[in-house]
Amino acid sequence: MLTRGRAGTFVAVLIGTFIVTTFLLLLTSGRPRVPDRFAGSAAVVQSPAPDNRPDEFAEPVPWPAETVASLVERLRAVPGVTGVTVDRDFYAQPVLDGRAVADSIHGHAWHGTDQAGAVVDRELGVAVGESMTLLTGAGPEQWLVTGHTDWPGVHLPEAAAGRLAPGVRAISVEGAADPVALQAAVGAYGTVLTGDERGLAEPRSDARTRWIGMQILTATAAVAGFACVFLVASTSAYEVNQRRCEIGLLRAVGATPRQVRAMLYRSALLLGAVASAVGLLLGSLAAVPLAAVLVAAGLEPAGYTVRWDPGVLAAALAVGPLLSLAGTMTAARRVSRVGPLEALRVAELEQRAMSRVRWAFGSVAGAAAVTAGAAAAASGDMREFGTYALLGAMALIAAFALLAPAVVPALIRMLLAPLSGVITTLARESARTAVRRTASTAAPVLFTVAFAVFVTGTVQTSNAAFDSERAATVPAGQILVPDGTPGLHDGVAPEAPLDTTAYLGQRAVTVIGDERVAQGTALVAGTETERGASVPGQVIVTFDDGSTETLRVTGTAPPGPFTSGLIVARDTVRKHDPSALAPAAYPAPDSAPGPGARKAAPADLARQIEAEDDRLIGVFTLLLLAVSAGAGAITVANTLLMTARHRRSDYRALRLAGATRGQVLRAVALETTLAVAIGSLLGGTAGLIAIAGSARSLSAQTGQDVPVLVSWPVLAATVLTCLLLAVGAATIPAARLVRRQSSAGLAT
Repeated sequence: MLTRGRAGTFVAVLIGTFIVTTFLLLLTSGRPRVPDRFAGSAAVVQSPAPDNRPDEFAEPVPWPAETVASLVERLRAVPGVTGVTVDRDFYAQPVLDGRAVADSIHGHAWHGTDQAGAVVDRELGVAVGESMTLLTGAGPEQWLVTGHTDWPGVHLPEAAAGRLAPGVRAISVEGAADPVALQAAVGAYGTVLTGDERGLAEPRSDARTRWIGMQILTATAAVAGFACVFLVASTSAYEVNQRRCEIGLLRAVGATPRQVRAMLYRSALLLGAVASAVGLLLGSLAAVPLAAVLVAAGLEPAGYTVRWDPGVLAAALAVGPLLSLAGTMTAARRVSRVGPLEALRVAELEQRAMSRVRWAFGSVAGAAAVTAGAAAAASGDMREFGTYALLGAMALIAAFALLAPAVVPALIRMLLAPLSGVITTLARESARTAVRRTASTAAPVLFTVAFAVFVTGTVQTSNAAFDSERAATVPAGQILVPDGTPGLHDGVAPEAPLDTTAYLGQRAVTVIGDERVAQGTALVAGTETERGASVPGQVIVTFDDGSTETLRVTGTAPPGPFTSGLIVARDTVRKHDPSALAPAAYPAPDSAPGPGARKAAPADLARQIEAEDDRLIGVFTLLLLAVSAGAGAITVANTLLMTARHRRSDYRALRLAGATRGQVLRAVALETTLAVAIGSLLGGTAGLIAIAGSARSLSAQTGQDVPVLVSWPVLAATVLTCLLLAVGAATIPAARLVRRQSSAGLAT
């Protein structure tokens, strides 16, 4: 029979499995996707990979023209090869109705027989025979549309593509050639990719988007997993504690502790299995629309879809029974060891709020929080800092939740001290005589409020730390910034510094082309001097077209709003990279900006530098809040609904003592509000401590005083939501029970 208490555990396990299934499917679906233009290729030959870290997403080192010609001849000579196509990727953005099309910035070579004009994605809506403006690195160009394709982007004749993208990083091979023979023909000049490996030839922008999405999903999944363990285990343990009277009766009729535990374990596994099956189904269904939301939000590249991995589904299905069993085990061992009379007596009055096991686990969680905080402070890498900060917050929240019963009595006295009257006395004594129940009710509130404070506060605190750094490098005066484009072309900013990528040896570095730097010379950043670039000295640079130049180093790069490893002459960058764009132009020219540009204030440049990262952080914040606050709020209501049935005797006693129906309900509402206040106070304290630790770590890393910031509107909304749900979940069942008792008394 699924009683209300067991129904509460069922709901908790279902929600936990639902969350785990959804995020496991989304995480394991993030694999490289074969680009459309390579879908029909038997193999893709990719140029050598750079020596950069994987999370820098550097493009492969390009081949120069002579190497490309040699590789094409070698590949055509391999038995089974029916075609070899040189792939060229460059900047080409259509302008429609006077505005650049923001989601179409890539151009490619068209290898069909029609080499007279541009072949475009039919979704652009430009008819064959019409003229279209394309933005390129050199400025706007007019092209006649001669055909349509289902592939994204713009496709130009091979000659035009060779002009806009002289460097080559991929060659497509058709036919049924042996991959080993292909690799032998390529030698050390590149890598042969076949099958799903062709996905490694995806644009680095897609790889970066997918990596960011995976980082966000991983962090969200970690919070979701913590929420599931925390909430399901606490709900399961609470349900076992509520069955003390039943266990006392079983012990009275001769059941041994082992039999009691076996019964509880079987019940937990069976209930968990059924709830997991339902949660698995709902989570699988929810993953599909959420995947589309991730693509629309820019957290996953186009083409990202859910992949149904049987291993993932099996793991998600096992989560529910295991969590239900884990939450049951500790409570089951404790309640099964008490004697029959003691169990019956404990069902009415708690003897001890804190067990030795709870003290031990709470102390361990506190020590883990301190250790993670120390690791975050000592970390010199922002990725490691974020990981340690999140782990520390989780451990701190767990410690507060486990140790909460030790301070609940004192908090009850403190919070109710200003109030007096019969209702206050009823609420205070009821909460004090059932500290475990009060702590269990406050626990999901603690979790919800703590994460709301930590997530929003960490984002605001981090932004405050980095905004000051950005503002210090922003130039004065009005500036020209991109408008729906990845950068400014020469048509609107002919003298602005250009941004490109070059290679020192096999390592990709960001290069700025500046008119103030003389031809044949370069300025190096401090990081490059640390890696061996001497001042004065020489560096051999491989540019985007695959050619190399030896430049004379004349000094170090001055500070500026855009980071770079090397600053060279602007004409040098334009010669080697026809698709290079300028991040901004300052001061802005007096004339009206052309297509793809707009004038802005200096503060806009500071925001633009990290605008995309800030947007993704905002999406990340919403995801974390939705998971943590949503799961916590539901558990608040679920826990109180579980409690309502077991308080029937309390309500009856109050009515027999002369309390009116309204007084009983007001006492229930006040006691519930007290539990929410305790949870909010403890959760807010845990969140503030976690933010303070993060702020101190950021201060050490940036060398600036970082304030501790909290989003008070989000905190207030979170507490109010928990309060409304809690009071409703407590008073509505109480009103029904009191009404039934009144009706039964009248009938009697």
